[in-house]
Amino acid sequence: MKNKTHLLLCAFSALTLFICAQASAQTVPPSKFRFGIGADALIPVGNTSTVANFGLGITPRLQYGVSDRFALTFTSGLYHFFPKTVNYPASGSFAGFTTQYKSNIIPVKAGFKFFAGGGFYVSGEAGVAFEVAEGKASSHFLWSPGIGYATKKWDIGARYENFSGNHYSDGVTALRVAYGFGL
Repeated sequence: MKNKTHLLLCAFSALTLFICAQASAQTVPPSKFRFGIGADALIPVGNTSTVANFGLGITPRLQYGVSDRFALTFTSGLYHFFPKTVNYPASGSFAGFTTQYKSNIIPVKAGFKFFAGGGFYVSGEAGVAFEVAEGKASSHFLWSPGIGYATKKWDIGARYENFSGNHYSDGVTALRVAYGFGL
């Protein structure tokens, strides 16, 4: 799993450097820093969907425009998942046991946005997801491709976010609506 993670990080870095080189070759002067605060609606997929109904997040993002078509991003925040009641079968180790698995995730990720035109963009981010669940903490590799539309003040994006590590791979599909401004 570590080799796969390292390979993904290397591929992501190479792609980012390639796009940066292409974007900086343009004659348009770089834009300034932008800051945005987003509200996220999260739909769990994989094993996460067996223990959580949905999640809500708040994600501040710092964005630096390298050119008019390419920006670097740094995003963090908090995801809170609303638990399902899980009933264990009448036989087995936890016979008749009922529980709710409470979980929060703190994502820390860096990435890019490539603007295709007319405010539409594709994005990619990678980083670490710190999970705090039932009093225990763990960390997972996080990667996230997405698409969206941005204006000078608003950013609406959809993405898939995968959390992998410690012998599992789960994730969420998400919709982010953010208000942003120049710094």
